[in-house]
Amino acid sequence: MLPDFRVRQRDFLLEISRAITAQLDLNEVLRRVLHASVAMLAGQVGLIALRASDDRFYIRAVTGIDSELIPNLNQQLHDLTALAMEADEKAEESSGVSERLRAMAEEIDAELRQSVALPLTFAGEPLGLMIVFRSYRGSATANDVQILQSFADQAAIAVHNAQLYERIDHERNQLAAILEHSADGVMIVTADLHILRFNRALERMTGWSAMDAIGQHQDDILRWKKLEHGDLQEAIDSGWPFESATGGAPQTPLYVEGDLIRRDNMTLSIAITYAPLFNAEGQLTNIIANVRDITNFRQAQEMQNTFVSIISHELKTPVAIIKGYAATLRRTDATWEPAVVNENLGVIEDEADRLDALIQNLLTASKLQAQREISLDLGEVWLDELAALAVERFSKQTTEHRFVLDFPQNFPPVQADDARLRQVIDNLLNNAIKYSPGGGEVVIGGSFDDQTISVYVQDEGVGLSDEDQARVFDRFYRVDGRLSRKTQGTGLGLYLAKAIIEAHGGVIGVESRPGRGARFHFSIPRERAKSR
Repeated sequence: MLPDFRVRQRDFLLEISRAITAQLDLNEVLRRVLHASVAMLAGQVGLIALRASDDRFYIRAVTGIDSELIPNLNQQLHDLTALAMEADEKAEESSGVSERLRAMAEEIDAELRQSVALPLTFAGEPLGLMIVFRSYRGSATANDVQILQSFADQAAIAVHNAQLYERIDHERNQLAAILEHSADGVMIVTADLHILRFNRALERMTGWSAMDAIGQHQDDILRWKKLEHGDLQEAIDSGWPFESATGGAPQTPLYVEGDLIRRDNMTLSIAITYAPLFNAEGQLTNIIANVRDITNFRQAQEMQNTFVSIISHELKTPVAIIKGYAATLRRTDATWEPAVVNENLGVIEDEADRLDALIQNLLTASKLQAQREISLDLGEVWLDELAALAVERFSKQTTEHRFVLDFPQNFPPVQADDARLRQVIDNLLNNAIKYSPGGGEVVIGGSFDDQTISVYVQDEGVGLSDEDQARVFDRFYRVDGRLSRKTQGTGLGLYLAKAIIEAHGGVIGVESRPGRGARFHFSIPRERAKSR
């Protein structure tokens, strides 16, 4: 029968083996290993230090040591391991290592007489160091050393496995956090398209909660109103993703785009990239879907197409008129009366002014989009006089409209940008004329109080629906209808007017009913208007 000491050694080794197979929590493994080590070596105090990414050793588990001593012990461990490595390189024993161990023992408890250090190595790489301190001096036989080394090797395996699991668990948590909080929707489905994971962004896009979506077939959650590119089920029926996987080639993601029917029956434009995931045997295990809301992209694309169409038309018209009248005046086979020449030159000048205004609007809109603000050159501005000058100009452009000025005689000045507010008034009057094809009265007037000055432009035109009123100040927006398709314009005038008024610290709005005309109005502070 084995002596009691040998039985205890065997039991401790068995405990370490159980720790390897039964525990993957690093802190628990360290606790078990350290407890077994202290008990097997009949020690009173012990510690385990693990090697960190900076190659220094830091204490991760202790027994019988005051936590306040750990920072100083960590520094002594650093000195100890540096001395040990230096001695190992010279293939000789270092008295400095023994001295450092004695210093550590005295730091912990003056009654401690001996230190037993067991390096923890795995595959030739140092993982850490285990030190047991005891209150008596003893010597170990060759058999004891062999058992202790076996014990240390088993402990190193346990620590390595626990560290590996800790890293994997950390990376898994990182990935889970990234997926859950990604701005894009992420969905993971099985090979037969049943949902395993459904992140928060996808909840917002689809209107489905993860709790309700997980476990369902993806076609029951992602219902299409219109598919414009790709189809997952058709691609699978045609052999995707296996056809692209032959010969070990990289898997080809599948792109699907269309209008999704949300759970609340509203629609949303989305794009999905499906990526297959295979196991080591080449079997399809999962499909990962990255879902992106492309509603804004489509709106921007539609806006760009509208912009190109409108601008090309708006630029061609004045250029064609200018070219036509200039060509007429240059004819050598005709002699023109001075009155005709002046009239034609007036048309050319008007069209050139129109072209210049269009270009200025485009430049202002582009600058506003890039800088998110309009710079102002503030000075004293008399809006009633500005309106009178605008009416004088526009009166020459139409004979079907009657202009009325409605400003009180004591209308005060305002601190504002003269050129910018002229642009606003011109845009409002121009709109009143364009959308009053039958003519009628156009009134521009104003009012004031102690804080603000207000100006309005009232017409007797076709008016605006509630939907049009909500969007009429949007960039490139033009009222839908037969009249709007006949009228000239880029859809920038009211957009710029709103930006200019808001830069003055004011507000702009519209009141209208279809067939009853429209009343555009703005208000700005009297004393000081600040650019935002």
